[in-house]
Amino acid sequence: MKKRSAVAGLALALVAGSAFAADLPSRKAPLIEPPPPVFAWTGLYGGVNIGYGFGNGDRDPGVLAYYAVGNAIALPNGTAWRISNDLNGVLGGGQVGYNYQFNPWLVVGLEADIQATDIHSQGNGVGAGSYALGVHTSYATQNKSVDWFGTVRGRVGVTFPSMPNILVYGTGGLAYGGVVSSFNISDYYPTIAAGGSGGVLGAGTNYDQTKVGWTAGGGVEWFPLISNPLFKAFSVKLEYLYTDLGSTTLYGSSIGSIPTGGPAFAYQQTSHTRWNTVRVGVNWHFNPFAAAPVLAKY
Repeated sequence: MKKRSAVAGLALALVAGSAFAADLPSRKAPLIEPPPPVFAWTGLYGGVNIGYGFGNGDRDPGVLAYYAVGNAIALPNGTAWRISNDLNGVLGGGQVGYNYQFNPWLVVGLEADIQATDIHSQGNGVGAGSYALGVHTSYATQNKSVDWFGTVRGRVGVTFPSMPNILVYGTGGLAYGGVVSSFNISDYYPTIAAGGSGGVLGAGTNYDQTKVGWTAGGGVEWFPLISNPLFKAFSVKLEYLYTDLGSTTLYGSSIGSIPTGGPAFAYQQTSHTRWNTVRVGVNWHFNPFAAAPVLAKY
């Protein structure tokens, strides 16, 4: 009888303890939220740009020299001129690149871009000189355009602790582009022999080739809406570049005269291809190498 009473008392105590525990408030482990991600420039990006190119006010030199008058050898007399070559026009294209942020203030990267352009120039020059039988006047014209160009550049930039979303950078590297040029010259001479009548000589050359050179400049890039979930990956930039694709020298000779039997000449025309670019652009930044976020479960 005593054993039964003891067992019944123990069961009653267990039931009461369970009921009391059920009435206590539940306690769960606190939810620890991960810290917000730290802004960094590291990652791939791509975007578009538009701008304007303008030249340095170049004046390209040329020279003409006579080598024959009729069937006689002429003295190497001639003339010289300079033609305005002030390239200018609208340009636009796209760019891709990669940035790596080494520390809170240093960012290095590599960028490549390709541009379609309306950069062109048109000019003329006049020269007066002499040849074996008297004076003459040369009229030279030049049309030039850069139909497209591209660059592959390194970038080195700095940020500021109080403004980590602004990057001030310098850039430089390889440049290449399609250069098209046409040159024509007409030379007016008074006589082809003593007491004879005058005439005109003509010549011309066309040039279309991909040129390789260099470019350098700098700019500012900014994430204006870094706190906006929809636009935080977009940056805007303002950039300046100086591009030099070298010079081209064209050679040619007269192809005939009016009337026939007039003097003959050879010419040389040197033209520079260099210009300044100011452009604005928009980049979208992404980093496919980033690890997926880890979500804690409780």
